[in-house]
Amino acid sequence: MNLPRARTTAVRPSPVFLLVVAIAVAGGVLAWRAERESALGHAGVFLLVVAGWVVTLCLHEFAHAYTAWRHGDTDVEVRGYLTLNPLKYSHPLLSIGLPVLFIALGGIGLPGGAVYLRTGLFPPKVQARVSLAGPAVNLASAIVLLVVIRWFGLGGDHLVFWTGLSFLAFLQVMATVLNLLPVPGLDGYAALEPFLPPRTRRSVDQFKPYGLLILVALLFVPSINVVFFDVIYRLFELSGVPEIYAQYGNYLMRFWL
Repeated sequence: MNLPRARTTAVRPSPVFLLVVAIAVAGGVLAWRAERESALGHAGVFLLVVAGWVVTLCLHEFAHAYTAWRHGDTDVEVRGYLTLNPLKYSHPLLSIGLPVLFIALGGIGLPGGAVYLRTGLFPPKVQARVSLAGPAVNLASAIVLLVVIRWFGLGGDHLVFWTGLSFLAFLQVMATVLNLLPVPGLDGYAALEPFLPPRTRRSVDQFKPYGLLILVALLFVPSINVVFFDVIYRLFELSGVPEIYAQYGNYLMRFWL
């Protein structure tokens, strides 16, 4: 049975979130005006991708919290999860800093922060819905970005901007796939967990803190890395946007190379 919902004014975008959005927009403007291989282009794409990624991290975690809130978990409002403030989602370094670092080092769209939900309130189907709400945001973001790029960005003009946006879309595709893997600690497993026997859940609980770390370690194994990125690029190209767009955007973002 659902608990009473919190008041509708609980959803209030924080100034921190709005600042990150503004930085992403500023990066987009710089990239739009930049020439290829220019310092302005590198700076614009870096700001666009990093700030844009943080925005989608916030939306991902907000989707979890908002879905739970709609089904009666009023604690999410008290904890500040409905403000889209990235500083509210777990530890800022682990939730924001680490994913951004992995994007910079290897172009890996690592899942970020986590909201603490009273999932024991919910029946299994609702728990699964709450868990899948986050990856749904990444999937929707990927689709919207790729459709826009496919319709407006393949003509050759403003290439720096469109390739930067393509790399951001590529990260959304990757985040969707990673989050849906049935790995303890990730959303894919969280969606399955309420349907598992109690004994199985108790056995797997001990691996939850290490699931993401193990996954990241495997992604740095050369043979696994090649196969994984090949799959992501194949999914990316289903949109009709060439993979070279994402690759060039990745290159532009990493201006220090």
